[in-house]
Amino acid sequence: MAKTSLAQVARGLAIASAALALTMVAGCSGGAAGSPSAAPASSGAATSGTVTVWHYFSAPNQVQLMDKYAQLFEASHPGSKVQNVYVPYDQMNSKLVAATGAGSGPDVAVFNGAEYGTLAAGGVLQPMDTMLSGFADKAQLPESVVHKLDGKTYALQGYVNLLGLWYNQDILTELGLQPPTNLTELEAAMAAAKAKGYTGMTLCGLPQGQGEWQAYPWLSAMGFDYAAADQAKLADGLALVRGWVDKGYVPQESVTWDQTVPFQKFAAGKVLFAENGNWQMGTAKSDAKFKYGVVQLPVGATGKVYLGGEGQGIGANSKNAQLAWDYIASTYLSKEGQLAAASLVGSIPSRTDLASDPAITGDPLLKPFADTVAAHGTNYPASNINPKSVPDVQLTIGQAWSAVIGKQSDPAAAAQQAFGRVKPLLG
Repeated sequence: MAKTSLAQVARGLAIASAALALTMVAGCSGGAAGSPSAAPASSGAATSGTVTVWHYFSAPNQVQLMDKYAQLFEASHPGSKVQNVYVPYDQMNSKLVAATGAGSGPDVAVFNGAEYGTLAAGGVLQPMDTMLSGFADKAQLPESVVHKLDGKTYALQGYVNLLGLWYNQDILTELGLQPPTNLTELEAAMAAAKAKGYTGMTLCGLPQGQGEWQAYPWLSAMGFDYAAADQAKLADGLALVRGWVDKGYVPQESVTWDQTVPFQKFAAGKVLFAENGNWQMGTAKSDAKFKYGVVQLPVGATGKVYLGGEGQGIGANSKNAQLAWDYIASTYLSKEGQLAAASLVGSIPSRTDLASDPAITGDPLLKPFADTVAAHGTNYPASNINPKSVPDVQLTIGQAWSAVIGKQSDPAAAAQQAFGRVKPLLG
């Protein structure tokens, strides 16, 4: 867990949104009405009251999930009410900071999980360790979704969004191949696809956070780890993808693609694989005119896959932190709540006991993602990165990733330059 001291970041930190605006993160308009500055806090330590929940969801299915969560909580807490308050995504952090400084803010904040450390260091969130220690199902939450700063828990993730390997079953059938289970099989399949005139794999090569998000599974597959950063292993990871570009398996133009474009290319039908996320299920269903499926990214024993999505925390000024915790526990952390997120939004449950639930195992698209959470899931961002340095680290690695894919730099040189910038930012 994070080793960064709260003293390293001023409590009045003017929080900037992380350089990454992941496509799986919710949109910035619509949703429940309400003014954050006017949102009433729950009062006292009563067993009932009003719980204000700030979120940035606007898509109909996301709003439906928030309504479902309100119903779950209110049904188990008679006399209590949930006030869902919509805040645009790009305003969430600044409004949380301003409200906290003014002595107000939400009881529960739902935010970009990658920014938990920055928010906690800025004094926006309060620790949840006492409540979490008494949570009966604590053992079902993997460490990768329990986010700590200075030894204290400030955020949890009731579901995650992550990457998998989408495949075109029609092309695999034509080639007489099965979905790959390791890097050797992956590269052999891409070679066979190229020989038949298909693209081997699409991915995002942007020189920023989205690129770093997609790079990390392959970098870690070659042994790179922020917790024990090694320049040579970073170079090995960059060399892996450069080899795919040189052999024509991965398009060089990936350097201009965010995470949406690669999946559009895949859905068009001439691509064998796509490194992309669970949030693409709707696009696959509506756009793909071929048989498709998903398997875990074949990243081997050392490979890690970031667990993105929203974090949930208790506001620093909540007058009833226990009731706020009860809301989180009965919604985001409950079996029913996590299965609702899977059903309504396509998000993957973070509870390990739900990986074997029939609702997950019976869905061939959900199951590989759920299995990845336990097998390869890791904190996003890496827990030893100073919160204020997260955007710089993501940008630097993303730039190295993009430069190598675009053939602007060779892997060794890109790794040397990036490592020199990143190493001082790691705890």
